[in-house]
Amino acid sequence: MNLENIILYTRHELNQATRKRNQETKIGEDVQLVKDSTHWEEELKISDARFVLLGIPEDIGVRANFGRGGSHTAWKPALESFLNQQSNHFLKGTDILVLGHIRTEDLMKTSEQFTQRTQHDVDALRQLVAQLDERVSQVIEKIIQTGKIPIVIGGGHNNAYGNIKGASRALNQKINVINCDPHTDFRPLEGRHSGNGFSYAFREQYLDRYSVFGMHEQYNTGQVLREFMANPQNLYFSTYEDIFVRENLSFSKALAQNIGFVKHSPCGVEIDLDAITNVPSSAKTSSGISPVQARQYIYQCGKHLSSLYLHIAEGAPILSHIKADNKTGKLIAYLISDFIKGIGDRSN
Repeated sequence: MNLENIILYTRHELNQATRKRNQETKIGEDVQLVKDSTHWEEELKISDARFVLLGIPEDIGVRANFGRGGSHTAWKPALESFLNQQSNHFLKGTDILVLGHIRTEDLMKTSEQFTQRTQHDVDALRQLVAQLDERVSQVIEKIIQTGKIPIVIGGGHNNAYGNIKGASRALNQKINVINCDPHTDFRPLEGRHSGNGFSYAFREQYLDRYSVFGMHEQYNTGQVLREFMANPQNLYFSTYEDIFVRENLSFSKALAQNIGFVKHSPCGVEIDLDAITNVPSSAKTSSGISPVQARQYIYQCGKHLSSLYLHIAEGAPILSHIKADNKTGKLIAYLISDFIKGIGDRSN
């Protein structure tokens, strides 16, 4: 694989992000790293870390879907918040290897010349997303081939496609995916963007069963809903309104049903931070699940599924029209920890 697709991190960089204190051990002091950039895959394979942290600092896919930029800003504060949690018997930093981030700087710079005002510019952004897809899928494939579980932070939900493709290729089979999201992201195949990662993966035979938890009824097109209803063996959703407004299903029962739909095969775990009330994101919602419910979703997926990866998408601590929100990074750090603990409880 072309090493240019990934920026590896050094111990010096992690030390700068970790706030050390006497008589404490932070996760950042215990995490593992790749030391030899020319043989990073071999190092990863022999590492005893089970989880690999990877960032995708980009917002091209969101803008290619007429959304608000900012999702490129989630990775750095999320990583810093996670590194500064305590390393203890609940979660040991030695179980995690911090790899680095997908190289996006060149694509982001190119994207600056394109607005969302003309179809030509939108098409150009979507072509850049297709280039990013290849980088993401190659790195994810390599990580999973080493037997590790990637935890992918940042970027738009367009990166779900690269995650699914990479995981599918690593296993040489179609995979299942569960997604907590107000949107199905199953829009038409009109060029790649953050709203059609799952539909592209499904059409290209990388995705088998797809389960959407807590979908918002009025924010998904009739065309998409008809497609789900026409494919009940492969596509499933529960709606936010059914759970929280009409109360036809409890949160736990609805989640169990969503998990049950995908649990019999290796499964990717996705969450769009748009799903959580008032979290800065490309489509921030005033009516979503709570942070605690998001943590429960992540934990239960880790505990009950044969998880291939976790992807936390579309957090945007710095949106173009508001000041930075530092709580977003801390929330992502909680979600990472809950996923790792859920998998640990599944193994015990």
